[in-house]
Amino acid sequence: MSPASAVATPERPVLVVGAGISGLACARVLADAGVPVRVLDRGRRVGGRMSGRRVETSAGVRVVDLGASYFTASGEAGEPGSFAATVADWERRGLARPWTDTFATVTGSAADGGGLSGESSGPVRWGAPGGLRTLLDDLVAPPGRAALDVVSGIDVETVDTGADGPTADGRPAPAVVLAMPDPQAADLLPRMVATRLDVSARWNWRPCIAVYAAWPQRWWPDFRGAFVNDSDLLVFLADDGSRRGDGAPVLVAHTAPEFSSDHLDAPASVVAPVLAELGPLLTSAPTPDPTWARAHRWSLASPLRQHAQERYGWDEASGIGVCGDAWGERSRVQTAWESGTELGRELSRRYAR
Repeated sequence: MSPASAVATPERPVLVVGAGISGLACARVLADAGVPVRVLDRGRRVGGRMSGRRVETSAGVRVVDLGASYFTASGEAGEPGSFAATVADWERRGLARPWTDTFATVTGSAADGGGLSGESSGPVRWGAPGGLRTLLDDLVAPPGRAALDVVSGIDVETVDTGADGPTADGRPAPAVVLAMPDPQAADLLPRMVATRLDVSARWNWRPCIAVYAAWPQRWWPDFRGAFVNDSDLLVFLADDGSRRGDGAPVLVAHTAPEFSSDHLDAPASVVAPVLAELGPLLTSAPTPDPTWARAHRWSLASPLRQHAQERYGWDEASGIGVCGDAWGERSRVQTAWESGTELGRELSRRYAR
């Protein structure tokens, strides 16, 4: 029995490895089509690079977004099954909110005087009042539809092939989907399958360390997000209370790729230099002491190479697919959702009965 003709059953479901937005979008399409599917993820809860951390602030307990800072939505909201329609539904139910179409720019470093020096306009950026991971929670269990079968705390180490179809750490499946960065997928796959799917551990991804901190009150000038130019330390700042809409005095700073790479083994070591940079950069004064400050490491934050001509990868011979934000013209949340959704539709055509 070839993988393409295998039958998905509750005892032998399609396996999706990775509970970020691409994996959950893929699983959601399959489940809605009646195809048995199970999501395996090494984390304690869904989220991937749309994860956040639940923290105490002077405004109460909040979930701070540490990975994706926002998302954009192109296309027509009236087109059924589109990302824009999904975002419109999230907005209607209070899960997502338009944040801003204008970011500030910061030129130079704290040593140069810093300061907000201009504005950069673009598409509307969206945030989520409860943190971006609530949008993924909604993919898992949307109102009126069956919840996805998600198994957390499973770190899949090997995806293999066989006469009866693929396996994930020995778990047989009619098909296996790897919803993850290319280097992670390549590490799990047999070399020939990785080659056919054009995923490689050699393709570098940009790392990032997110430093997040809270203060008793806001001390920085009014801005929503800011691109930091000409800095070896920082690339982006976000007013987390602004993007959530609750005004909590929390800032999130994303460090530059080379600086991040140098400190991936000890992310907490970047907290002090980042905090020292913020006050002079934003106000030309020392940074006030925060209530707390922490760091989170993203070893594979964004791809340096895109599969620009493809929405997903599918290997017919093995029954293994890959999806994520590298499958499209540019890396963004919408690309990841569309990649997983399109792969889910392809698998639904094959495995729905």
